[in-house]
Amino acid sequence: MVVSDIDVRGRLTPDYDLSRLTWLRVGGPADWVFMPADADDLEAFLRQLPADVPVFPMGVGSNLIVRDGGLRSVVIRLPRAFATVSVEGEIVTAGAAALDAQVAKAAAEAGRDLTFLRTIPGAIGGAVRMNAGCYGSYVADHFVSANVVLRDGTRATLGAQEMNFRYRQSYLPDGAVIVSAKLRASEGDPDILKARMEDQLAKRDATQPTKALSAGSTFRNPAGFSSTGKADDVHDLKAWKVIDDAGFRGARQGGAQMSPMHSNFLVNTGDATAADLEGLGEAVREGVFAASGIRLEWEIMRVGEPQELGTPEADNKKPG
Repeated sequence: MVVSDIDVRGRLTPDYDLSRLTWLRVGGPADWVFMPADADDLEAFLRQLPADVPVFPMGVGSNLIVRDGGLRSVVIRLPRAFATVSVEGEIVTAGAAALDAQVAKAAAEAGRDLTFLRTIPGAIGGAVRMNAGCYGSYVADHFVSANVVLRDGTRATLGAQEMNFRYRQSYLPDGAVIVSAKLRASEGDPDILKARMEDQLAKRDATQPTKALSAGSTFRNPAGFSSTGKADDVHDLKAWKVIDDAGFRGARQGGAQMSPMHSNFLVNTGDATAADLEGLGEAVREGVFAASGIRLEWEIMRVGEPQELGTPEADNKKPG
């Protein structure tokens, strides 16, 4: 069976331009993009999909560089049907496509505190996969379980032990797609929670290039934890600090730049290729290592194949 022969109720599209789906607005085509109608549709599709066809679950593209040659796989992209949020007691259940900000706001309105999610870009599926966190709180601190569809089309529920959360990492079987997650949230006054989130947004907008094309933090903090947002927070082993110390704030390659506003934000100034962005990131990693002996680890996921040399696109978009 070939992919095009699989009967689906959702949308199955060949040669899909992934730059339309990533926040950095770069990337070549995927062989296929599948947007399932619901979890049953996703299960049926994966059961029929030949086992040798690679699958790449993709969130909202907020933490992703797709290389210019694209992806030789079926990209699974969950649509709005997977973006519901409900609150029952201390448990918040969110579809994997629900934006982190949406979940934080819905929880706050119900008097439950997931305010740390308010300023994290992306959706809950990606937040679980990357153990997203800020202000000293992480998904792992609230995680109850995740409902996933495995590569063979069967469903499973994974608890915290199976997810094996670490700083900016977790375990998920290859090809598995998170469809929803349950988080435990403590009680809080809705007005206080709302005010806290407004304060967080104001601080973020004052210190981060929120209007630029970026994918959030580029590198993990060498310290192994996120900023706490508190007055006694230490910055010596923050990614932005070691990038600054190595002289890379505002550095450019082609259309890519390390933001002058926040040096751990890699931005597309308008005409960057994926090669520009990844190349600049690698140059920063080498420069920081030469200056401090610290080897930065990418927080942004990079996938796909480079653009083949000799094509018009590659010839016209070489790094400057």
